[in-house]
Amino acid sequence: MKATFKTNINCSGCVLSVTPALNELDNIDEWKVDTENPDKVLEVVLDDQNVESVQTAVRQAGFEIERIT
Repeated sequence: MKATFKTNINCSGCVLSVTPALNELDNIDEWKVDTENPDKVLEVVLDDQNVESVQTAVRQAGFEIERIT
């Protein structure tokens, strides 16, 4: 399952900050942040339907996140 989120992860330093939190999640197959997009879109490919785990991990890393699709 693919899900996209609007975030405030806006630079390479921010991506480095959130990387450990996202890499710890067992249900993420791959992820990327488009920092060039005005909405700083985070795309994740999940092996289940648990998008809440992604949102929780990003928030715990200190960033805002809102599901788009």
